[in-house]
Amino acid sequence: MIKFKLFIHKLIHWEYWPYQVVYLPVYFQYLYYAFRTRSFFYFNASNPTIKNGGFFMESKKEIYDLIPQEYYPKTILVTPNEDFEAIVQKINDTRIEFPFIAKPDIGLRGTAVKKIHDIEELKRYLEKAKFDILIQDLIPYENEIGLFYVKLPNEDGKITGIVSKEFMIIKGNGKNTIRELLHKDKRYLFQLETLELEYKEKLNEVLKLGETINLVPYGNHCRGTKFVDASHEITPEMIASFNTICDKIDGFYFGRMDIMYNSFSDLAKGKNLQIVEINGAISEPTHMYDPKHSLLFGWKELTRHFHYMYLISKENKKNGAKYLTFNEGVTEFKNHHKHYDKILEF
Repeated sequence: MIKFKLFIHKLIHWEYWPYQVVYLPVYFQYLYYAFRTRSFFYFNASNPTIKNGGFFMESKKEIYDLIPQEYYPKTILVTPNEDFEAIVQKINDTRIEFPFIAKPDIGLRGTAVKKIHDIEELKRYLEKAKFDILIQDLIPYENEIGLFYVKLPNEDGKITGIVSKEFMIIKGNGKNTIRELLHKDKRYLFQLETLELEYKEKLNEVLKLGETINLVPYGNHCRGTKFVDASHEITPEMIASFNTICDKIDGFYFGRMDIMYNSFSDLAKGKNLQIVEINGAISEPTHMYDPKHSLLFGWKELTRHFHYMYLISKENKKNGAKYLTFNEGVTEFKNHHKHYDKILEF
């Protein structure tokens, strides 16, 4: 009965629909732009310094290296063949302390992102991970947004949307178990199987009245985070601040910046914030997934942003950036699927 109710919930809430359905109008738009640019992989030029423009197989570490250190947390890259003791020494040398975040360097919608609490948990994670990972300091701010930024070459950039992220935070009533509280919200109930694997018997605990627990401390929609459109928070001051920040990120013209911050007033001033990551050409204007928005609104935002990417790519090409050749693009696409299979095995 629960599965049937969840199926109906998915059916009538388009935010859960498969991307192949949601992106239907974009396929035709993409083919038109591919014809205009004479390239199936024109998006490579949208962010010339990011591999494949940030559409696939882009390294988060390579993107972090483009960002001034003051704007992102301490981060180290770990490869599968590294000695465990050497990894621990690297963590200590960088002064990253438990708990911290471990995640794939080339990611997949929050898959294999985990908060690591101690050395044993780290060891188990590394034994399972057959791919390059990042170990990253916890960011000291509680709030998270996705901020979409676009900049045509030789023009000032602009913020085209902001999504505020409501984490999966359970509040105790002194009576029900965490598992029972999850059943009261269908958005959380979708995550139950995954949470059972991670939390096991802890889900049977009863939280005290008013006690809270953040079950998924990273803002991924597919991991239960609610996306709320906060585009009304965009101000001229905020746009100016992010033009200043993004001008320091070489070759970044199009994408969504996932940011943790203290307050919107600080955000507008460009202070008390850290960039969780930057997503390039593959970025979605995730404010469209606010449950209050219609599918028509979602299509409008998708096609609007896809048009920006086309214009930016075309201008960057005039300035010397390159489109991927067909063979290069196909090879990268194959590598993309091979890598994602590794992450899904995790």
